[in-house]
Amino acid sequence: MTAAEFFSCSLLAFGAPLAMFALTIANDPVRIIIMIAAAFFWLLSFLLSSMLWYAVVPLRSYLAFGMVFAILIQETFRFGVYLLLKRTESGLKEISENHEIGSNKAEIAYVSGFGFGAMSGAFAIINVLADSIGPGTLGLRHGTEYFFVTSASMTLCMTLLNTFWTVIFFNGLDNKSYLKILWVIGSHFLVSGLSLLNRKELYAATIIPSYIILVITLYISFKCAGGSSKGFLQTFRART
Repeated sequence: MTAAEFFSCSLLAFGAPLAMFALTIANDPVRIIIMIAAAFFWLLSFLLSSMLWYAVVPLRSYLAFGMVFAILIQETFRFGVYLLLKRTESGLKEISENHEIGSNKAEIAYVSGFGFGAMSGAFAIINVLADSIGPGTLGLRHGTEYFFVTSASMTLCMTLLNTFWTVIFFNGLDNKSYLKILWVIGSHFLVSGLSLLNRKELYAATIIPSYIILVITLYISFKCAGGSSKGFLQTFRART
């Protein structure tokens, strides 16, 4: 049972991101470099957040304190990724077989956002998956059996959100559309705040609003990438 739980949660959390990586990133070395660089920036933000949490001893027990500063630091490093890519854009064109890689800004934003989200998701779920493999399982005498599937669902949500957030964030910076940047930061705070409800096992109150925000963010990022409302609807109709 524990092995089935481990593999099902792993596939739920990483199945879609792995498919995205295989279909859109794995065939281009430069995209892989951009993805790894963005993942490294997320690691730096995580390290800085951890150092801050460790330094402020009186507030360590307050999860919301660490969450607020972690989000602010992550968004600062997202901006750092944007600046780095702007400075290295010409160099990326030179070393890439695809010399148009810098022309489609949404492409670079998508790849860097994927790296940001993939590393975030890995750190969010890895310990949970390690516990799910055994020797016991939740839901018999203590805890709820929905913990693992909820963690996997939220990991998938945050991975995809970070990907779409970066597309919106970069587009907002390019076009000086600060409402888009505000949406990214505000929705990041909202989804992270909703995750605090998991401590009270209010999983539906976390997952349902988070996925509604995911769909809205997907639509905004699709528009930022040059899509239209009609095209967005046709994309879903073509899959049904």
